[in-house]
This record gives sequence, structure tokens and C-alpha cells, in this order.
Amino acid sequence: METVKKYSGRLFTLEVLGILIALLFLVPFYFVIVNSLKTFPELAASTAKLPQTLYLDNYKKVWTIMKFPSAFMNSLIITVFSNIGLVIISSMASYRMVRKPSKFNNLVFLAFVAAMVIPFQSIMIPLVRVASQVGLMDSKLGLIICYFGFGVSLNVFLFHGFIKSIPLEIEESATVDGCSPYGVFWRIVFPLLKPMSTTVVILNSLWIWNDYLLPSLVLNSPELRTIPLATFSFFGQYTKQWDLALAGLTLGVLPIVIFFLAMQKHIVEGITAGSVKG
Repeated sequence: METVKKYSGRLFTLEVLGILIALLFLVPFYFVIVNSLKTFPELAASTAKLPQTLYLDNYKKVWTIMKFPSAFMNSLIITVFSNIGLVIISSMASYRMVRKPSKFNNLVFLAFVAAMVIPFQSIMIPLVRVASQVGLMDSKLGLIICYFGFGVSLNVFLFHGFIKSIPLEIEESATVDGCSPYGVFWRIVFPLLKPMSTTVVILNSLWIWNDYLLPSLVLNSPELRTIPLATFSFFGQYTKQWDLALAGLTLGVLPIVIFFLAMQKHIVEGITAGSVKG
């Protein structure tokens, strides 16, 4: 007969603690969604109460004022192409550093790791100056290239650890069969990087989709605004349209929340797989 584990007080305490932490993280979502369904007077009277009636006009106004389809497409294009470039650049660079170890490659990897701790605020002004000189300002392509520079450090660090766990014998067999170095990477190695590539895409998407600071520095034209930039238009110098802003935040966050919930299992799967070897 199977032994039934007793429901201990320690397990009960951990469950209660987990529920409390989950509620703590869900509180901001509650306030955003509930208050986005209120009129401004009702919101000003109380932010914690549930709405008396579901006021959906906020979403209709936001859809028009933000030009949401245009802002959504801008955010989608920037996020997708930034991810494609980051995965390709980071995986190829990491593969070269792992399979061709040298003092130079070790220094390059150390530089990538060191760049992870540099705060963005310390290089904002030099970034704008360099971007304006090379013609990257006020364009989606320029913003995507800037994301390449800021995202490649973490991505190289993650890919570097994962590639170490791939047996070298697989690549040697492909080389013996006449496969070129590029063929080995794209046909053998890159398909094996799928768990880590998925993890990198998820982490980059959460960052790029919700980023406000870098697009605000690079993009100036109204037609190029991403969702965070379009949402900020509800906060003026003297007035703050909280009812519309919260509806805009809900529309902007909803796609990335759905994406994260659908793909979250790959984060732990990819990171733990990359930690098999040093």
C-alpha cells in the first residue's frame, strides 16, 4: 500500500505564503483593470471599489486617441525584428566564443558580461549623440539597432552557457560527413538552441514591448510612437487623464501578458538546461 504523506504545518505555511505573494503581485492588475472601467468622477471618489457599471467608453476613446492599431503595429514590428536580430547575433557570437576559445574571445565574453551591469541612464546622452551622427534617430530601424546593442550582452551570456552543454561529438560527426562550418551551426547547433532561443525571445519581448525610455529618446514622429509612448500622452503638465491612461495600459499590457503566460514554462526549461555545464 502507498503511504499517504501527512499535510504538515510547514506545507500549510508555505501554501499560505505563496498565496499572499501571488495576491501581492496581482494587486496592481486589479487596480488598473477595475479603474479603467470607471468614469473619472467615480475613479476620483474611490480607486479600490468595484465599478457600479462597466464603463467601456474609456476603451473606445483610447482606441481613437492613441491610434492604437498604429501604435500596436509599431511595437510589434520593433519587438519581432529586434528579437530576430538578437537571437541570430547572440547565438553566432556565443558559438564562436565557446568552440574557438582564445584569450581574445575570453576578453570579449568578459566585456559582454561587464556590459550587463552598466546602467542605461549613464550612456543616454552619448547614445543620442552617436545615433544622430550615424542617422539612426527617428526611425524604427535605428531603434532596432539600438536594441541590438543593449540586448546582446545578456543574450550572449545565456547562449554561452547553453552551448557548453551541447556535445562536441555531434558537430565533429557532421564535419566528417562534409558539412561546412556554417552548415554545422545552422543545421546541427541552431536547432538544438531552441529552448534557450525561446527563453531569450520571451525575456527580450517583455523588455522591448514595455520599454519607454529608449523609444522616447530615438523616436520623435507621432506616427512612429510605440504603445508606451502613446499611453504617456494622457499625462500632461497640468492634467492627468487617469481613466483613459489606465484603459490604455490595459490594452497595451494585455498582448504581452497573454504571450508570457503561454510561453512561461520555457523560461525555467531553457535556463536550467543551460546550467548543465559550467
